[in-house]
Amino acid sequence: MAQNKGAIVRYRALDRCLRSKNVRYYLEDLIKACNEALYEAFSERMTVSRRQIYLDLNHMESNAGYRADIERHHDGKRIYYRYADPDFSIDKTPISPEEMDQLKETILMLNRFKGMPHFEWMEELLSKLEDKFHLKSTEDSVIGFEQNLDLKGLENITPLFEAIVNKQVLNIRYKSFKKNKPITCEVHPYYLKQYNNRWFLFGWNTEFGAITNFALDRIEAVSPMLGEYRPKPADLDFDEYFEDVVGVTIPKAKVEHVVMRVAPDRYPYIKNKPLHPSQHNYDKEFRVTIDVIPNNELIALLLSFGSQLEVLEPQSVREMMREHVKTLNKFYK
Repeated sequence: MAQNKGAIVRYRALDRCLRSKNVRYYLEDLIKACNEALYEAFSERMTVSRRQIYLDLNHMESNAGYRADIERHHDGKRIYYRYADPDFSIDKTPISPEEMDQLKETILMLNRFKGMPHFEWMEELLSKLEDKFHLKSTEDSVIGFEQNLDLKGLENITPLFEAIVNKQVLNIRYKSFKKNKPITCEVHPYYLKQYNNRWFLFGWNTEFGAITNFALDRIEAVSPMLGEYRPKPADLDFDEYFEDVVGVTIPKAKVEHVVMRVAPDRYPYIKNKPLHPSQHNYDKEFRVTIDVIPNNELIALLLSFGSQLEVLEPQSVREMMREHVKTLNKFYK
């Protein structure tokens, strides 16, 4: 059972009450204790319902929870709650097989950060977890993650991440592939995104007066600078920001309905691994459609299928494909 932060706070508050040997905790007392704990944790007034307390107690007693033995003692018409064993605590509960499996999966996922710059602390954390829960293994790795530890710019991830969290204005020296000389920008950082095994920073570029992206492998220097931080617009959700594109480049253009014909032997692959979340499949015709703003990343993706994919509509995207094919044709005459 997934446990959010609020649930964990409530369970710990209930645990403190149920361990009491002298004080009787009735339902209203448990509600009060949970409300106070939630306010202390989140600095926000919350009201826990009677039903929520009943659900929490049931969960604590269940195998999916802490397998706690909670007694209900009648005091007239009222009931107070207490552990059958006053020495019991959810903090002393051994980890369940399900939780052990989840922990193993988590450690496996965290291992992908080993060796990355500024993530040296991750190795120490993983060693402690593996030792504490006896998860050390001499077996070979069973899963591989696509990553390039030699990629230039990875050393900037930590300072950029910290600048986003701390709302720190940055001075960035950046050299694009299109310009010979680097430029210096005042940037208000908002978001880090990985695409095609490269990392990109998104932030407000004061010189351009707009949100722009910076490839980390093209950043030559990063330093904090004085100045009032420009917050991310309240209505900007980066999950939605990239909805209409493939990749990270968002041109000032409209969304196009792109229709493609796919070779029959390649169609199942594209059907099972969509080019974009908007994809619709037409099995009988071996066609797929997506609704996106055309950009360089889209064209590169479509070209990667070679002769097994043809863009039918719109004409503007066909022309973009045609120009690239013409250039390729010059190379391979």
